[in-house]
Amino acid sequence: MKKLSLALATLLWTTPAWAAVRIIVEPSGKTATIKYATDGEKVRAFALDITVDKGVIQGISDFMRGESTKEKPGYGIFPANFARCIRVDPDTGDVAKWDISGYTPVADPCDPGALGGLGTKGITIEMGALYYPPDDNSPNAPPTQGTLFKLTLSEPAKLTVKPNQLRGGVVLTNAESAVVNTTEATGIAIASFSDGLPPTHKDYAEWVKVGRPLCWTFPRQCHGDADGLKEGDAKSGFHFVGMNDLRIFTQAWKVLEPPFGPGIASVENGICADFARDLDGNATTGFYRVGVTDLNRLMEYYLKPNVPGDCGGSLQP
Repeated sequence: MKKLSLALATLLWTTPAWAAVRIIVEPSGKTATIKYATDGEKVRAFALDITVDKGVIQGISDFMRGESTKEKPGYGIFPANFARCIRVDPDTGDVAKWDISGYTPVADPCDPGALGGLGTKGITIEMGALYYPPDDNSPNAPPTQGTLFKLTLSEPAKLTVKPNQLRGGVVLTNAESAVVNTTEATGIAIASFSDGLPPTHKDYAEWVKVGRPLCWTFPRQCHGDADGLKEGDAKSGFHFVGMNDLRIFTQAWKVLEPPFGPGIASVENGICADFARDLDGNATTGFYRVGVTDLNRLMEYYLKPNVPGDCGGSLQP
């Protein structure tokens, strides 16, 4: 890994310049895929506000972390959370670990100019690209078009993306003039949730109470499948309850609900780890949604090849 100190300083403190960049929202099943495309300019960083007119934004996924390389190009530097999560060796300038669970593009709602965050109607994301050599012709630079991330919503909504100019907007490596086109990212209708839990389902009232989370409609969620995805490979075998489900569970473990804690909405996809779909704890110590009962459900089918698909939903992300 190359020396990062100077490059990081350049990325985090570059004066924004605007150029011709399209922001694109593509509905994809029950998620929204956020993409970008330019007229040939290289984008160094994005600061975007994303809002929905109904429900909340529940989760963010499919983003990369770390340096952009020829093998893995993209925007894996998150200025809003860099200092909170990433440690740079003062002698070598190296970063030992990028894959830290709390290191995401979503800005803290307490940051100046940032929206409310996951679990609310709006989030602010910040994503930058760090690569070497740092010029536009670098083989490690991100392409002029691609996917930034995916979002999960709590219910059908119209989604809008705008540059957050207070936090930098769209920063380019070499541009004299710019236009950010959000025509394809304004009022985009995301999915119908008519195939969620039916009103006759035993968990329907609780599902509505917690915001109709999409993950509760995954057919194996109540057995520990927090992300609805199959893991593994043909050689070692496939399973629906694995390491990623354990990661989501660990982040949500005993996170106290208000007034004693920030609540499950502050944890990325945290409600998805509430496999028992109920509250634990008590009024004295506080309540939390992810506890021992949920751990037992996850471990029952952890890395098992077969998991019952009887949780009441039929959706896949």
